[in-house]
Amino acid sequence: MLEKIKQTAEYLNARCGQKPTLGIILGTGLGTLVDYIDDKIYIPYKEIPNFPVSTVEGHSGNLIFGNMGGKRVMAMQGRFHYYEGYDMKAVTFPVRVMKAMGVETLFVSNAAGGMNKEFRVGDVMVITDHINLFPENPLRGKNYEELGPRFPAMTEPYSKKLIALADKIAQDENIRIVHGVYVGTPGPTFETPAEYEYFRIIGGDAVGMSTVPEVIVARHADMHVFGISVITDLGGKDITEVPSHEEVQKAALNAQPTVVALMKNMVHRC
Repeated sequence: MLEKIKQTAEYLNARCGQKPTLGIILGTGLGTLVDYIDDKIYIPYKEIPNFPVSTVEGHSGNLIFGNMGGKRVMAMQGRFHYYEGYDMKAVTFPVRVMKAMGVETLFVSNAAGGMNKEFRVGDVMVITDHINLFPENPLRGKNYEELGPRFPAMTEPYSKKLIALADKIAQDENIRIVHGVYVGTPGPTFETPAEYEYFRIIGGDAVGMSTVPEVIVARHADMHVFGISVITDLGGKDITEVPSHEEVQKAALNAQPTVVALMKNMVHRC
């Protein structure tokens, strides 16, 4: 594993120019944030040694290097999911490579179903914590001390300082954001009404099929993490609408002006 990380990082360093300090993982329907990255260098996943290839519609499958808000950034335009058949080591491999290249702060985004009764479709939720319901932890197996400790603390998976900064930006820019706990599930099925109710009872505000594995690995590597979920549909026993991937993509696209405004300011001011 260490050799694969080194090999991939060396390949990317030879192509990306200046080393990045900030990583961004863009979820379903949110890939156009890269339009606001200057001096872009596109590297398709299929060209990168040891990288998986995203198979999900709405995930472009490019690694992009460039400048944004005065920072050198490394953005994943599309991520990898456990439900695609990848194991957790493959799902989180790009985060390992980011750290090896010098990234210290990671921004993650996703599309999620909301079960908090105060949420609306199109809301942008700042993730304050998560609940891991995946059947496998990405840290299971041999631990490499070079990558992080055997038993990493998860008392602050999402940086309180970055959450406070997001709140300040939202106030200054008159951006509506909400806060909540993200529940990570393996997918690929959308949740049943009873599951939505269960997730709400155990403390969740939104649910999705990604993000948690990447955040666990980022914190294992002592990276600072900021996460957002775009609420693309609502669920529960009193919700009769049937969600679809196409509707999720559409709702995520409609929320992009808010996401872009928040993320651009976060990158500039973090």
